[in-house]
Amino acid sequence: MKIYTKTGDKGETSLFGGTRVKKYNLRIKAYGTVDELNSYIGLIRDQKLDQTTFDTLLKIQNELFTIGSMLATPPNKEKLKSGKDRLDIPKISEKEILFLEKKIDNINNVLKPMVNFVLPGGHTTVSFCHIARCICRKAERITVELNENERVNNYILIYLNRLSDYLFVLARKLTIDNKATEIPWITKKK
Repeated sequence: MKIYTKTGDKGETSLFGGTRVKKYNLRIKAYGTVDELNSYIGLIRDQKLDQTTFDTLLKIQNELFTIGSMLATPPNKEKLKSGKDRLDIPKISEKEILFLEKKIDNINNVLKPMVNFVLPGGHTTVSFCHIARCICRKAERITVELNENERVNNYILIYLNRLSDYLFVLARKLTIDNKATEIPWITKKK
């Protein structure tokens, strides 16, 4: 299989099902940002982590590929079921969202309550986690905008929202795991 096809040399690419769109199309921006997020989660997974966190991040990476394929499929192609145009892509469901919520709750149970916002940083792994959280929020914003123009599966929006919450609590947990200091945001009082 050739890596280069030359079909994108003029600024267009294909969605699942063959529809050609500009590379700045919102669908492309949405799944491209999900891909960027997935790469950062891979970077976090490459750090020294406990097995549960490693396994959770690997599961999330697979789910982000599923979300990417869902976003790369225009609504008019989702239901194709016959012939060479058949598109059988996996889907994100409530089950994956409930999994994230359970992970968030499990981590939150061992964290001290927050009394201030915290500044990103303190350890490289924590910083990677905060970068991933920000990219997740960006993917969510782009997907919300896409949803205003074309229908997007609601589970994608919920999943991205929950994933950013998971990445935040994971950053706090990784601060503890790496014996780093959580620095609160302190505003100057007049």
